[in-house]
Amino acid sequence: MDEQRKAVRKMQDYINDHINEDITIDDLAAVSAFSPWYARKLFIKYLEMTPAVYIRRLKLSKSALRLRDESCQILDVAMDMGFGSVDGYQRAFRREYGCNPKEYSTSPVPVWLFTPYLIIDKERNMNDMSEIRNVFIQVVEKPARKVIIKRGIKATEYWGYCEEVGCEVWGLLTSIKSISGEPVCLWLPESMRKPITNEYVQGVEVEPDYDGVIPEGFEVIDLPASTFLLFRGEPFAEENYVAAINEIWDAEKKYNPEFIGYQWDDTNPRIQLEPVCERGYIELVPVKKIV
Repeated sequence: MDEQRKAVRKMQDYINDHINEDITIDDLAAVSAFSPWYARKLFIKYLEMTPAVYIRRLKLSKSALRLRDESCQILDVAMDMGFGSVDGYQRAFRREYGCNPKEYSTSPVPVWLFTPYLIIDKERNMNDMSEIRNVFIQVVEKPARKVIIKRGIKATEYWGYCEEVGCEVWGLLTSIKSISGEPVCLWLPESMRKPITNEYVQGVEVEPDYDGVIPEGFEVIDLPASTFLLFRGEPFAEENYVAAINEIWDAEKKYNPEFIGYQWDDTNPRIQLEPVCERGYIELVPVKKIV
């Protein structure tokens, strides 16, 4: 990773670690080891927005999740997130999401949360993790549920989906409270696709009786109670995310579920969780008991 990209990532990490504080361009300049003017210039070059806009949007996204999940006062959220005043926070929230914080906390609706693109070291070999690593496998049960999805046309994996549909979809899905705690990516079986839609989608699992807002362009499908083999790799360095995914895909291809009395189930979707370095890459592959 060249010095410019390293500097931008250092600024991103600093912002994430100090998001509840008042972050200045001098703080970012210090961590990047460049002048305030040049640090700001690099930030805009690689992230296409100023540090101030990036910080404001990230603060608002985190505050929205607090309002959705916690019983808290607007004043406390505004102060905790480092906004100068409640009025300023309310104006910023309305500009970003089209409603005021009080309305949102009372009746959360899907909103386009800001999910930053993190600069990673693309120059290092992302396909090599030469040390011996473990893949953990366990049987998990999922209850009957609904999933709110956004379909594309041809995508079969994440990057193709982003090109077709847009990476911003993840932020909207994150704003919808999920029974599994986070959005998911799914490879839909043939029975759940439409004639002109794709296999790979992003969505969020919700209760079977969900009656909340469905964002425009999204739809709801029912998923039955089903059994999965959860494949989880070891934690990985961020620049090795491609290798971490391939590690799990190789394990899935080699594993024979008949050893534990199951067979693969092609009537349910395969599920991909967001690659998070600290927990390892996770996929859930549907199975059914051998009868």
